[in-house]
Amino acid sequence: MLAAVFFWCGTVLADRQRLRNELIRLHVVAASDSEADQLLKLQVRDAVTESLRLDLQNLTDIQQAKRYLADKLPYIQQVAADTLRRFGCDYDVSVKLCREAFDTRVYDTFSLPAGVYESLRIIIGQGGGKNWWCVVFPSLCLPAASDGMADVATGAGFPDALCDSLTGETGYQLRFGVLDVLGRLENSFFGE
Repeated sequence: MLAAVFFWCGTVLADRQRLRNELIRLHVVAASDSEADQLLKLQVRDAVTESLRLDLQNLTDIQQAKRYLADKLPYIQQVAADTLRRFGCDYDVSVKLCREAFDTRVYDTFSLPAGVYESLRIIIGQGGGKNWWCVVFPSLCLPAASDGMADVATGAGFPDALCDSLTGETGYQLRFGVLDVLGRLENSFFGE
């Protein structure tokens, strides 16, 4: 029984490592909480995800995705700035690829536990408003609102147990809870 517990704990730790090392999240921060700025944030989100969608779908591993996004940072910034100008806004926009702490996030069809993730971070203006995030690699931003998430995650090489815990399948809530606790602990150390 002790061996089974150690094995289970090992698989959960491996899942935590996989989430940390194989996902890139998109994090768009609005200039303020005004209705206009919140709508601008969504316009920037849509323009950026659409501009990257086809290329990201063709990438097969996280290292390719990081290199691609790092090379595209000026382009992404230009897409965001052009979108803001198209809507009559002259906010500055900053774009960077970084590691950042995220709280637990529940989407329509899956959840991600808290933790430190690689992030494509887009800050509009002073970045004082509510934010929006999704998973940009593997490309889950669009499937997150549909039933396609599990297929994309499986295609990205996530094991069935991890996919099942992220989608809330019966019997996997404990696994997700442990992943979330580990992520929250990681966040507490990352913040210091």
